[in-house]
Amino acid sequence: VIDDSNGHQTDGQGSTHATVVRPGPKATTAPVEGITILHQFPFSSALQRMSVITQELGGDPQAFIKGAPEIVAMLCRAETVPSNFESKLLLYTAQGFRVIGLACKSLPFGKAPAALTREEVESDLTFLGLLIMENRLKRETKPVLEELSAARIRSVMVTGDNIQTAITVAKNAGMISPTHRVILVEANEVPGSFSASITWKSLEENKIEDYTSLEDDSQTEPGIRLALGSGQYHFAMSGKSYQIVVQHFRHLLPKLLLNGTVFARMSPSQKSSLVEEFQKLDYYVGMCGDGANDCGALKVAHAGISLSEQEASVASPFTSRTPSIACVPELIREGRAALVTSFCMFKYMALYSTIQYLGVLLLYWQLNSFGNYQFLFQDLAITTVIGVTMSFTGAYPKLVPYRPPSQLISPPLLLSVVLNILFSLSMQIFGFVVVQEQPWYDKTDIHSACLSVNNYGSNSSSSLGLHGARDGAHEQTDNGFKSYENTTVWLLSTINCLIVALVFSKGKPFRQPIYTNYVFILVLIGQLGICLFLMFADIDDLYSKMDLVCTPTTWRISMVIMLAVTLAVSFLVEEAVIENRPLWLFLKKTFRYHSKSHYKRLQHVLEQDSAWPPLNETFFSDSVAVTVEGNMGGHSNPTFDSSEDSL
Repeated sequence: VIDDSNGHQTDGQGSTHATVVRPGPKATTAPVEGITILHQFPFSSALQRMSVITQELGGDPQAFIKGAPEIVAMLCRAETVPSNFESKLLLYTAQGFRVIGLACKSLPFGKAPAALTREEVESDLTFLGLLIMENRLKRETKPVLEELSAARIRSVMVTGDNIQTAITVAKNAGMISPTHRVILVEANEVPGSFSASITWKSLEENKIEDYTSLEDDSQTEPGIRLALGSGQYHFAMSGKSYQIVVQHFRHLLPKLLLNGTVFARMSPSQKSSLVEEFQKLDYYVGMCGDGANDCGALKVAHAGISLSEQEASVASPFTSRTPSIACVPELIREGRAALVTSFCMFKYMALYSTIQYLGVLLLYWQLNSFGNYQFLFQDLAITTVIGVTMSFTGAYPKLVPYRPPSQLISPPLLLSVVLNILFSLSMQIFGFVVVQEQPWYDKTDIHSACLSVNNYGSNSSSSLGLHGARDGAHEQTDNGFKSYENTTVWLLSTINCLIVALVFSKGKPFRQPIYTNYVFILVLIGQLGICLFLMFADIDDLYSKMDLVCTPTTWRISMVIMLAVTLAVSFLVEEAVIENRPLWLFLKKTFRYHSKSHYKRLQHVLEQDSAWPPLNETFFSDSVAVTVEGNMGGHSNPTFDSSEDSL
């Protein structure tokens, strides 16, 4: 336990603000009384290291450096670096450990720490050793990656760790199958020229040699031979190689990204550039990150998810409450369900307005229209309530290996709308024409149907007198909208709106079944009950307000049959044609439709190229290189994108 005291002033080397760290009250013995932190050089992603100048109370100042082991070793005196440094580093990183290099240096006492430059402090160091840390996978990481892989959603690792550590973690997480090859892509600038070289090496071949000298483990050979014989491969490269490829081998970059799985030692600007390069291949890119170094990539990705509530949450549109990638499938499920719901709403609103327009158009044929309360009932009691409750259906819990249609102008969606318009038009025209052929129909007498039925059914004078009174009441309140055609077309069109709402509220594979949306089901049942009540109630005052007229019971049953047939046909077509994915795939194959996505076309080309990837070969670039800015063309964070020239 230590006691951290802030605000201590030291005057021995000039006035400077310093922090004194002392042993805590529970410490039994301590080698020093306290340590003063005089100056710090913060971590730089470009330099891959940080350093601090400290001084023991009453002692000489010293500098301590930590960072990427290979970088720290380059800054140390050669005699202090062990001869087996590289082999030991490979041994630990191959096991998935996070390795940090440590070094120190004694500083002259007479010079103020603030006056020392970073280059002076971080040179001629004494190598201290390696700090080995185990960062185990979270319990939910591997199942989430397996779920994404089953849904044919590609996962890519972009990290600042050592490339061998990243590859091992990717294998442990299931991103790289044991039967797949890992090809290390190394790009280097040729000294003394403006060209560069790029080499493809099978990582398993290197591991055979290294492990033979380190552990003499012969049990890995069968698995490695199986990996080399497999047709699946993954590219792995460092941030340095990635930047050289962008500058000198731009034509190879899309091919490398198509199978690139591990990108290690990546700076923040390189992460942003990588996301943009994937987007140029027509990928929809989601990015997960929890640190300030990920802010740029989170901002430029299609969907950025921050796994912490610190700096990254400011740049990303989504923030997870739990620091794990379990939120990724959840976000994809909710996003797909929201997209499908939007299309369902679009289809319903298009059908609702078209159904109402067709009904009015038919009535205009006889210089008639819907009444005010009829319009109001369809707009408020039907459409508004359905529009609010239709979106309550939740996302389906399982991800399927394909996406929903992403465009409104797509053949399945347009065909669904057009076919349902034709079904509605056919039903309304059929009802409009057939009602005029009924024996009780009279164009001028809107009460002939009920009078004729009652005359044939009963000859009592009280019945005639009752209907005579009803006739007088209707004649007094008739506003010109009442007709047999109006009543027939309005009832058919109103219930037809409920039918299309039910048919378009599809569930699997992107949303839960419709019966899980209890509110929507209750709304549909209530609306259907009200419509059937209006159809069969035959209440004078209600009919007068709604501009409806009395029709025989047989005709009302006929309208119900028409609606039932329309429901059956619409539902059958929607399930057997519109939602029949094998049928649409067959049509695409028949008409030789090919995807317009750049990465799919490139994937098809590479499948035909037997010379790709060129294993154990080295290519050289031309003398002309593409100039790349410091931020790699992506979103940059000036606080964390420091360069060596400015430090």
